[in-house]
Amino acid sequence: MNTGIASGPAIIADGKGGFAIETIEVEPPGPGEVRVAIAAAGVCHTDHASLHWPGPLVMGHEGAGHVEQVGEGVRGLEIGQPVLLNWAIPCGTCFQCARGAATLCERTHELDVPRLGNSRAHAGATRWHGRPIERSFHLGTFARHTLVRAEAVTPLPAELPVDAACILGCAVMTGVGSAVNVAAVAPGASVAVLGCGGVGLNVIQGARISGAHTIIAIDRVQARLERARELGATHLLLADDDPQHAQLVAAVRALTEGRGVDHAFEATGTAALALLPLQLARNGGDALQVSGAHGTAAFELPQLFWNKRYMAPLYGDCVPDRDFPRLFGWIARGELELASLISHRYPMEALGRAFDDMLAGRSMKGVLRIA
Repeated sequence: MNTGIASGPAIIADGKGGFAIETIEVEPPGPGEVRVAIAAAGVCHTDHASLHWPGPLVMGHEGAGHVEQVGEGVRGLEIGQPVLLNWAIPCGTCFQCARGAATLCERTHELDVPRLGNSRAHAGATRWHGRPIERSFHLGTFARHTLVRAEAVTPLPAELPVDAACILGCAVMTGVGSAVNVAAVAPGASVAVLGCGGVGLNVIQGARISGAHTIIAIDRVQARLERARELGATHLLLADDDPQHAQLVAAVRALTEGRGVDHAFEATGTAALALLPLQLARNGGDALQVSGAHGTAAFELPQLFWNKRYMAPLYGDCVPDRDFPRLFGWIARGELELASLISHRYPMEALGRAFDDMLAGRSMKGVLRIA
């Protein structure tokens, strides 16, 4: 057990689109905190976007590893225990947490953190060149060590390898949760999923677990579509270059008796496609932008007609104590596929290649080995 300051490699974004592997120092945990040795971290579009967030910044928000040290008052965690990190960290007591909306926790997302008595995990306990450095989503999983609030930590079942479990903390939870918790897909429902990367494939899995009858997978890469079929898609549509998407919309309607699907999800990370689900959903149906795409998009107001609902849900409406045990159970029963979702694994120094593969559609889900 390391009870002193831990030092190790971290991938640091400069805020201008560049990054480098540098050494950071992480203090021991204070009350209510946990220091985790990260073993593996997922790579997603949000990480790529973070290259341009105010820097310097320790990158990464999706990871798993082992408990290195626990602070005073932390219960239920032991040194060496495998754990999953959760980036939407609930406090359990604010307005949003009290109403059951843990992903919208005001302590984490909106209000002044130090004023609320937050831990040193958010206030300079991680340093680079002797100066405090911010971390992506208060985690910074592209690093050997991270110091987090105990609420960010979920114990993993012993039989679940951390190098696969790391993607549960974002891609799987976001996709499955968007189908199960937010859209509340019902048995017999129809679903369209635009984009079959890490999040989209898990929307498909969530829809299958929920009993959807028709699950239409849409992507520009045939290999991704074939993987979508293996995970539960009933129909595959290869997207074309038509900026109006006329053939795609017609194809979806043809598969749903001319009306469109009950639930249409965008999971591409492309702002120009964020509103396309409105054209794929039936009247009274749901259009959900689950990729966290940033930028500008425009649409014709009649696309909201009639009684359509457009939502941009956060993190599959995750409530950690409810949802992670449910995910673990589905995996144990063979209802939720995990390990084969990871198409590529990379060393830390190959993050640039991981981004290139992701953006070009060559990978479905990439994972960094942290060492």
